Amino acid sequence: MESVVSKIYFPELKAVKEAAATLKDVAAVTPLQQNFNLSNKFHANILLKREDLQQVRSYKIRGAFNKINSLSEAEVKNGIVCASAGNHAQGVALACNKKKINGLIYMPAPTPKQKVEQVKMFGGTYVTIKLIGDTFDDSYNEAIKTAELENKTFVHPFDDEKVIEGQATVGLEILEQANCDIDYVFVPVGGGGLASGLSSVFKYISPKTKIIGVEPLGAPSMQLAIEHQKAVTLSSIDKFVDGAAVQKVGELTHKICAENLETMITVPEGKVCQTILEMYNKEAIVVEPAGALTVSALDFYKDEIKGKNVVCVISGSNNDITRTAEIKERALLYNGLKHYFIIRFPQRAGALKEFVMNVLGEHDDITFFEYSKKTTRENGPAVVGIELENSEDLNPLIKRMKSLNFFGEYLNDKPNLFEFLV
Repeated sequence: MESVVSKIYFPELKAVKEAAATLKDVAAVTPLQQNFNLSNKFHANILLKREDLQQVRSYKIRGAFNKINSLSEAEVKNGIVCASAGNHAQGVALACNKKKINGLIYMPAPTPKQKVEQVKMFGGTYVTIKLIGDTFDDSYNEAIKTAELENKTFVHPFDDEKVIEGQATVGLEILEQANCDIDYVFVPVGGGGLASGLSSVFKYISPKTKIIGVEPLGAPSMQLAIEHQKAVTLSSIDKFVDGAAVQKVGELTHKICAENLETMITVPEGKVCQTILEMYNKEAIVVEPAGALTVSALDFYKDEIKGKNVVCVISGSNNDITRTAEIKERALLYNGLKHYFIIRFPQRAGALKEFVMNVLGEHDDITFFEYSKKTTRENGPAVVGIELENSEDLNPLIKRMKSLNFFGEYLNDKPNLFEFLV
């Protein structure tokens, strides 16, 4: 460890403890709770670190407040500026309100309305919000320009020593709360601030614990950074897991994660959606997509974690109810229960009835139907979405379609067409 510390910044344990003292009356000491359903399912002791129960509904208040609290009067004279997909913005907003500092907050235009409203509420009269660009990185670039032009202090959401030290207090709390040796910790990764801080604390206090970083399949920026030994910019990302979908991780954080993490894994967005629904239906726990990453990863480690003590960091609960339909749709697609087709209907009376009676299975359900009759054609195409009870019913369904001359095209594996439906 000592030889590495001289080359790479690591948060010192003393600095993390000082951050914990700074956050004493600001951030809650969130529960570390055993989850019985998950423990029974995986035959392990599964503990959830409930950062979704913070006042701002995510761990981000820790790093944001620790950073802003460290700034001098000269550094905050012209105010501060930040960029965020939503959670860091809420932490910065609350910190600005408590410290009576003016803050300018850039967020992507597609940020869920719920997150924007929370930022306004926590910041009060001390913050101004600007919705810029399609991704966090778009907002980040604008925020950097503003910081330089207006001489404001930029508060980075993850690639900053004080921010990392603040996030590291999550790891410190876990170790103080656990009444057993921890074998695995699953930590969500976006820019890498939480993973960097938490993993460093465990390196000092519990070096045998395996820290597994988890990021969305559609934005594997940390995984690629570790593979290439440098932070790389992804040309495109799936923005669904908005709290963890970044095009480029931090210069500090990727080096720390490369040194500290046991491994980085990716989880499909559809699997994340399945977890969101299960956590709500079985546990009455509301998690945002990034907050569901760690529990989603357990299925991929079910053999390794059997009989082990495992912590999953539930990083946030800032989910927007308007996304529920998309979440359900993605979960059904991931589980092979929702399928879209172009169906060739003969342009004659009774064709739809024949399709329903002779093609659909007993438990199959049409959930999407778009048809345009063209009298100059023998067959009229329709886009049809079908929900199955079991994924194994797909091949028999397609076989019946083909045998009765209804089959046109299967759309699920044609992303250029399919993206217009989901």
